Amino acid sequence: MDNEKIISCKRTIAGKEVSLETGKIARQATASVIASSGDTQVLVTIVAGGQKEGQGFFPLTVNYIEKFYAAGKIPGSFFRREGRPSEGEVLTSRLIDRPIRPLFPKGYTQEVQVICTVLSMDKDDTADIISLIGVSAALQISGLPFQGPLSAAKIGFIDGNYVLNPSITDLNNSKLDMVIAGSTDAIFMVESEAEELTEDQMLGAILFAQQEMKPSLDLIEEFVSQVQVDPIEYFLDEEDADLKALVSDLVSSKIEDAYQVPEKAQRQQAVAEAREFLANQFNEVDDEEKIEKAKNYFKSLESSIVRTRLLKGQPRIDGRDLDTVRPIRIETGFLNQAHGSALFTRGETQSIGVATIDSLKLSQLLDTLHGDSKDPFMLHYNFPPYSVGEAGMIGSPKRREIGHGKLARRALEAVLPDTEEFEYAIRVVSEITESNGSSSMATVCSSSLAMMDAGIPLKKAVAGVAMGLVKGDEDYCVITDILGDEDHLGDMDFKVAGTADGVTALQMDIKIAGINENILQDALDKANAARTHILQEMAKVLSEPRPELSDLAPQAIKTSIPKNKIGEVIGKGGSTIKSITEKTETNIDINDNGDISIYGRSKESRQEALNIIESMISDPEIGLVCVGTIVKIVDFGAFVSFDNGKEGLVHISEIAEERVKNVKDYLVEGEEVDIKVIGIDNRGKIKLSMKAVNSDQDDN
Repeated sequence: MDNEKIISCKRTIAGKEVSLETGKIARQATASVIASSGDTQVLVTIVAGGQKEGQGFFPLTVNYIEKFYAAGKIPGSFFRREGRPSEGEVLTSRLIDRPIRPLFPKGYTQEVQVICTVLSMDKDDTADIISLIGVSAALQISGLPFQGPLSAAKIGFIDGNYVLNPSITDLNNSKLDMVIAGSTDAIFMVESEAEELTEDQMLGAILFAQQEMKPSLDLIEEFVSQVQVDPIEYFLDEEDADLKALVSDLVSSKIEDAYQVPEKAQRQQAVAEAREFLANQFNEVDDEEKIEKAKNYFKSLESSIVRTRLLKGQPRIDGRDLDTVRPIRIETGFLNQAHGSALFTRGETQSIGVATIDSLKLSQLLDTLHGDSKDPFMLHYNFPPYSVGEAGMIGSPKRREIGHGKLARRALEAVLPDTEEFEYAIRVVSEITESNGSSSMATVCSSSLAMMDAGIPLKKAVAGVAMGLVKGDEDYCVITDILGDEDHLGDMDFKVAGTADGVTALQMDIKIAGINENILQDALDKANAARTHILQEMAKVLSEPRPELSDLAPQAIKTSIPKNKIGEVIGKGGSTIKSITEKTETNIDINDNGDISIYGRSKESRQEALNIIESMISDPEIGLVCVGTIVKIVDFGAFVSFDNGKEGLVHISEIAEERVKNVKDYLVEGEEVDIKVIGIDNRGKIKLSMKAVNSDQDDN
């Protein structure tokens, strides 16, 4: 590419000027593009590394990075600089990776790194769509064997109409938030959340997006046509027909037998034995390349055998037909101290869902380019290595865990109670304890059940199912409730979640160069039938939320105080409210209107905190005598705290019978003294006296 020539193309798409530019920035990268949409600008760079012979995977990495300066912000972290990727950055990285990965040749092993850096961000926009468009353009001018073009669109559904690339404000009123990547004749990836839309409405959104992507595809094509592209040489392993036939003769029957073993661990053992048998046949061969090819042909044979059986309509690996959901077992409330819990098992996939509620004060704090916010709903997905019978490292969540958790969260968000009606933070954790096919959809089911078990007033139950696809030259088959092997060896992972009345989340990843409308319609229809079956099984155990919150949950007492009393309850630097929460073991939320929510694990603790607050804000009885603490000394007297945080003034004339010239000669901060309430002025200020107490004692 000519480093001295700047090339730029522009088009108006969805009311915004979209542009692609190259030749100005990051010219030492294999390819670089500045992709812009309105005020949002993203630098996309592609770097091609080396290619290793015999490598069994495509080393593609995608990193989406948001710079806080893009929105005129300084990061809120301790170091005041960007740190580890946020959840949003991880999810967008996955969003870009998923549609571009299958568009490289099968067997391609050159290292490729894609970095999208957000340089400028429109405060009412997101950078995911323009990043995908920029990546597609950059890959096509890089000289890499990328089988594009590819574009992307975001679709909303507002007032019964589909909306292309809605703003963040628009999405607040939308029943759909869908991202689609595809071309004019194929869909590669779908990611969405919805408010119980029908399957036809979801399919309509996908087809609408495909139609509306044409202007951006034309922009990419125009841009690429103006750039001199120098293809990068690469190699793919040549097929050794004789060796391939030999491998088939040696182990095809063993692989066929292995893939008729229903139980996963035993099946894996049978496959491993077949692989070992093949390896033993090459013990005398001193040719590493030939041995490596034999291993690859073994993998291809596995895929071919499983796919052929499915296309012929023969029983699946575990004996099911194409449309049957595996046996489901459900247990709720089995964790004694959890607020809500559910054990959901579907075949050899199992999730423990655990729901916890607490004060809104414990909502997740979010520091993003669009501002700071609090999220009262958290869903965390954990995938320990033992769930697939492996010994492995335990560490922080990986991209896959973050992505699966986000998908489950999307599925459940539409049925959550409004925070105005249910003023609690909710955290749901899914522990995957067994995995053989769609643990994210098991998470949707277990999380829905756990929240209902906790008494959280979900509007409806939610279930999810994963569909698969095997596509031949002339025919195809859609598979319900796929196993891990069917996912690995198939062409599509299509997850659909929702209620009995509609879809709440849909995610689709394609491993081939796109699918058509007929396949999508077939998959959606079969997913609907499977979801209905799963919801019916869930309803047999728990059909609706329990009528009351769990006794173990920190339930809330609500009260309200005058605005002029808020400061008294909070205290200097929050000292008063902190002392109340520590004493009563509660959490207390108070807003600017004086509305107070008191959260505590027992009725007694909540009532104790309420009593303290009510005592604080009530006017003391004139003539009350009690012990107070000197909190501050001033020239004209001393401020004294008494009676659960009330504060009043002992005027210098009320300290002693004799004339006091210097208050500090008589009192010390922190000292406890006997005081008497002698009056309250028209501003609510409390007048205290020490000498009146002494006079009363003298009279007695």
